[in-house]
Amino acid sequence: MPFHVYLLASRRDGTLYLGMTRDLARRVHEHKSKVLPGFSRKYGVDRLVWYEEHQTAMEAIEREKDIKAWRRQWKVNLIEDGNPDWMDLYSLLAR
Repeated sequence: MPFHVYLLASRRDGTLYLGMTRDLARRVHEHKSKVLPGFSRKYGVDRLVWYEEHQTAMEAIEREKDIKAWRRQWKVNLIEDGNPDWMDLYSLLAR
């Protein structure tokens, strides 16, 4: 099973959340259900707007660290390169 680095948004140009997981569908569902306390629940960040797959945890962790260090506009550009309308990609995930 691959690892994923992902970005959630509260809305277009809204608050962003960057994460890494082994089970993307489950993790996004947790954000949407607001079952866990924390940043995404507090700020209503539950729209999956970008993700990418990695074969190892180390690759995913390194990519997440790199993106966390980016300026906000670079993250917005990353989202808009593949998802210009900031659509919620959660429904596209294989269940």
